[in-house]
Order: sequence, then C-alpha cells, then structure tokens
Amino acid sequence: MRLVLFQRDDCHLCDLALEVLAQARAPDFSSVFIDDDNGLEALYGERVPVLRDDDGKRELDWPFDAARVTSWLAGG
Repeated sequence: MRLVLFQRDDCHLCDLALEVLAQARAPDFSSVFIDDDNGLEALYGERVPVLRDDDGKRELDWPFDAARVTSWLAGG
C-alpha cells in the first residue's frame, strides 16, 4: 500500500487530517501539496484533504475519523 495525502499549505482541515491519521496509526504516507500544480488543483481543489492508496487506486475524502481510516485501510 502506497499512501498519499493531498493537502494545501496553511490548511486547517489538513492539519486535522494529519492528527486523525496519527490516531489511526496509519502507515507511512507521502504528502503532496496541490497549491502550485494546476492539474492536482483541478482534481483535488475543493476536496482536500484526500488520502489516496496508489496501489489500490482508492481515495478517502475528508471528513474522516480514525475508525473510518482504519476501516478504509483494511479494505472496507
């Protein structure tokens, strides 16, 4: 599983998502900031933060809590 968290600079919801991922003990993930990328901005602009599993091609949009993240990570 290769996880990516799409986020913005100075994003309160993104900060909350990071806290939730820590609570859920999510495996290591990469952070990608969409601010300076027009393509990513078009895909994720209103949706960030978004957690994506690059291997499974699945995405988890905000809002999510630790229980939802744990379930999503398990394939649910």
